[in-house]
Formats: sequence, C-alpha cells, structure tokens
Amino acid sequence: MGYESFYKLKEHPFSFTTDEKYYYDSPQHSKALVKLLHSVETGKGLALLIGDIGTGKTTLSRRLLDQLINKEIEATLLVIIHSEITSLWFLKKIALMLETPVESENKIDIITAVYHRLLDLTGKNKKVVILIDEANMLQRKEIMEEIRGLLNLESEHGKLLNFILFGLPEMEDYLKLDPPLYQRIAVRCALEALDVKATANYIIHRLRVAGCTRPLFTREALQKLFDYSKGVPRTINALCDNALLEGFLLKKEIVDQKIVDDVSQDLGLTQAGN
Repeated sequence: MGYESFYKLKEHPFSFTTDEKYYYDSPQHSKALVKLLHSVETGKGLALLIGDIGTGKTTLSRRLLDQLINKEIEATLLVIIHSEITSLWFLKKIALMLETPVESENKIDIITAVYHRLLDLTGKNKKVVILIDEANMLQRKEIMEEIRGLLNLESEHGKLLNFILFGLPEMEDYLKLDPPLYQRIAVRCALEALDVKATANYIIHRLRVAGCTRPLFTREALQKLFDYSKGVPRTINALCDNALLEGFLLKKEIVDQKIVDDVSQDLGLTQAGN
C-alpha cells in the first residue's frame, strides 16, 4: 500500500508531469493567460512569458494551447530540447508544424511555402500562433533573425503569424541579439513564485483534484512548506510528495511541521532567509 491508499487519494497529487486537471489558476497565472490570449486575438505578433525554473511556465503553455484550440485558433507547440539547433532546422520545423510540405533545403523556398500556407489559413479566417517552450534554448542570432523574418509576413489584414515564447529570464538576452526583434515584443509577462496564501491554496487544490476530502497538512506544516519551497511550484510538489510518503511511513493521519522539517533537510532545502 502506498501513501495514496493510506490518505484515501484516488491518484498521485504531486506528480512532476504536466496534467491539465491539476492546473492551479493563481491570480498571476490568470492575468498572464488573459494577456497572452489577447496578443493572439489582436495579432500582436510577438509575446513572451518568462519565469525562473519551476514557476509553472510549461504548465501555463499547455493551458494556453488548450484555450487557443478551443477558440478554433491554429495553434501548435514546439518544445526546444537543446541549444545546438540551426536556423535551417528551425525553419523546416516551423514549416512542418504548419503542415507545409517542403522538400527544398533553401531557406527562401521554405519561407515562400510557409507564406503561402499562412495566406491560405488567413483566407479561412484562421489566426495562427506558434508557442515555443524552453525558448531560452534559442541562443543564436540567426534564429532570432528568422523569427523576425517570419513576423514580417503580412497580408492586408495584418500579421500572418504570431509567436509566444516561454523561457527563463535569460531568454530576453538572446532576443536582444537581434535588436529589431526585441523591439517587437508586444506583450511581456513574468511568472513569480507563489506567496504564502497561494502556496497553501495550490497544495489544497492539488489534493482536492486527487480526491482528498480532509486536511492532510497542519497549518504550521503549510507555512513550513512555503518557507522551504519559497513558493516555487516544482519544489512544493517535491516537498509535499516526500512529506506524504514520510507521513505514511510514520502512520501519521496528518502531516505536521516536524515531518516537513525532516524531509526538507533530506532534500537539502533551507528556509527562506537562511
């Protein structure tokens, strides 16, 4: 028996995988979604969302993608997994994501094919947006130039393509490699760590989604979870998972602050201010 059964949970509440139903709509997440949706619906061209590691950028990108698709907007998500990609690879990937068949290795041919595909979608009253997660991996000036070139594609109705970039704060430094591109940022959002109230609400929300019907953490334990996690969702998940496991091993019906202190020490975490 695992801690899910012991605490009468239907499933694991603090997984590290992105699951739409566990999305916690904090005030800052809600505001960012509204601004990013607005950037697409009004054809702003380039928007970005920055945040430190573990603040929920990937989760928000998936939430935004779902909302865009529900609005019948042509939206697709590209996840960058390393920084060694070339500008040619990037253009070919964009063409593939837009379902544009291109056999040529010539950039002009690829951009021309993408342009005609975008015109076709616009003619069907479709707005087109490409979301790029881990965009801080795009570290080459020539890739920034290609993004700017794609943003230049327009019709009499406005821009044919929108980009929304999600990444670490240093992503802005790479965008500045092409100053004209950086100047085109129309919407900028920044995710911060959760405050103490939002941290508690985040934990309670995830537990409820997993089927929890009673408190599993004391008030003091919730405060400690904030102190050690510093409000970073990914760290909150790790702490809560370990605390519930420890509580199960000790056969504790509710997790207290000592358990949180112990697992935080095991994880090498210190309280805010220490």
